[in-house]
Amino acid sequence: MTEGNYSIVTEFVLAVLTEKQELQLPLFFLFLGIYMFTVMGNLSMITLIGFSSQLHAPMYYTFSSLSFTDLCHSTVITPKMLVNFVVEKNIISYPEWMTQLYFLLVFGISECHMLAAMAYDCYIVICSPLLYNVTMSSQVCCWLVAGVYSMGLVGATSHTVCMLRVLFCKADIINHYFCDLIPLLELSCYSTFINEVVVLCLSAFNIFLPTLAILSSYIFIIASILHICFTEGRSKAFSTFVSHILAVAVFFGSVSFMYLQPSSVSSMNQGKLPAVLYTTVVKW
Repeated sequence: MTEGNYSIVTEFVLAVLTEKQELQLPLFFLFLGIYMFTVMGNLSMITLIGFSSQLHAPMYYTFSSLSFTDLCHSTVITPKMLVNFVVEKNIISYPEWMTQLYFLLVFGISECHMLAAMAYDCYIVICSPLLYNVTMSSQVCCWLVAGVYSMGLVGATSHTVCMLRVLFCKADIINHYFCDLIPLLELSCYSTFINEVVVLCLSAFNIFLPTLAILSSYIFIIASILHICFTEGRSKAFSTFVSHILAVAVFFGSVSFMYLQPSSVSSMNQGKLPAVLYTTVVKW
C-alpha cells in the first residue's frame, strides 16, 4: 500500500533480544522457565485465594488482582518473545501489534496503580489495624480495584488512538522484542511530536502518582514500625513489605528508564534489559 511517495508498512518483524546465535537456545529455556513459574505462581495465588474462605478479605483480594495483572501482562509479551528465539523472522501483522500494544498498556498501567493500592493497603494494615475492616471494606476494595483497571483502560485507549494516526514507512523491523510505543514511533513517516508528548505526559502521571502514593505509605509504615518496642515485632512488620519494596523499586526504576526520557536520548538497545526486568523478571 502506498501514500504519496511512501510505501506504507502493514506488517512488522520483531527484533531478537540478542544477536548472538549461541545464546538463543539458552535464553529460550531461561525465559520459558521464568514464564512457567510466573503462570503457575500467579494461578496458584488466584486459585488459593478464590477457594479458601479464610482468605476472602480485602487484603487478599488486592493480592489476587495483582497476580491476575502480572499473569496477563507477562502473557501478552512472553509467548511472542519465545517464538523469536526459534524462528528466523518473527513477523507480526498490523492488527496483531495493535492488539498486543493495547493489552500491554492496559495491564502495564494497571500494575503501576495496583502496586500503589497494595502499598495503601499495607499502610492501613500496619498503621491502623483496628480500623482496617472499616477503612478497607470489601466495597471500598472493589471500587479501588475497579479504579485501577479504569486507569489502565483509559491510558491504553488514549495511546492506541494516538497510534492509529501514525503511518509507518521507514522500515518494517521493530527494534524491540515486543510492540512498545517508542520503537514503533521510530518507524513513522512523519513527525510524532504529539505522540511523544502524550507518551511523556501519561507516563509521568502513571509513574509519578503511584510512586508518590507508595513512598508516602512507606514513610508512614516505617515511622509506625520504629515505634514498635519489641524487636521481634519490628522484624515481623518489616518482613511483610520488604519484598514489595524490592519489586516496586525494580518495576518503577525500569519503567522510568524506558518512558521518562526523550526519544532523541533513549536507545532501544539499552532499553531491552529494563524491559525484560519489568515485563518478565518481576512477575515471578
